[in-house]
Amino acid sequence: MKRFKYLSLIITSLLLVLTLAGCGTQPLSSQNVLENDKKSNTITWGVKADQKLIGLIDVKDGQEKGFEIDLAKAITKKVLGKNGNAKFVTVTSQSRIPLLKNGNIDAIIATMSILPDRKKVIDFSDSYFDAGQSILVKKNSSIKSVKDLNGKTVTSAVGSNSVDNIQKIAPKARVLQLPDFAQALTALKSGQGDAMTTDNVILAGLAVENPDYKLVGGTFTTEPYGIGINKGQPDFRNAINKGLAEVIKDGTYNKLIMKWFGNVPGFDYKEVLRK
Repeated sequence: MKRFKYLSLIITSLLLVLTLAGCGTQPLSSQNVLENDKKSNTITWGVKADQKLIGLIDVKDGQEKGFEIDLAKAITKKVLGKNGNAKFVTVTSQSRIPLLKNGNIDAIIATMSILPDRKKVIDFSDSYFDAGQSILVKKNSSIKSVKDLNGKTVTSAVGSNSVDNIQKIAPKARVLQLPDFAQALTALKSGQGDAMTTDNVILAGLAVENPDYKLVGGTFTTEPYGIGINKGQPDFRNAINKGLAEVIKDGTYNKLIMKWFGNVPGFDYKEVLRK
């Protein structure tokens, strides 16, 4: 009997502790991200760290560098003031939304297209970059546009909607799908393909690293990128949109475009400038 009372006391105590702990924990949807960031004077961004020109860790100093990194820093200053801090967490295409939903990051700025299915799960800022699908070829290639791909072999990554787009525009093209873009590029360089396709900004980074290759034909789809924000955070979303608008208005945005994309072979940076 005493043993039963002892066990009951332990269980009751544990339940009380859990209840009290639960009372002090708010679900992410009810937390005000903007207020929390103002208190910490920091916005935590999820960024890519393996895409040259966009977001890449510099092996020399271990710092993230790229267009999205600089843009995140500029928006942070607009939202939190000139002393505001931008903290970066490396994400992948697969991990970025789960990390946002779990509260590990406040916002995603990682080449994420604004798509209807994604908008069911998270909210987006206004578009901050007008990406589009393009093609990468060797500099002496006879391929000048996507229509020239009929009868040719095009490499890309498995699961990319780039494959569907190519098949619609150049139905006689043969598509060679590889596990990732690095292998797709290797296949192109080894002669297994005549061209490679994905978003122009990703190809731009590859062109810079591989000077014997260039982008051709401009873009043939529209893939606007947006900043991912948790649902239930209208104040934070509005602040991000306002910050982005101010960065565009004061000319900072266009300076960053020219800084990162101004000298990429075959990339017309003027197409993505903002007024």
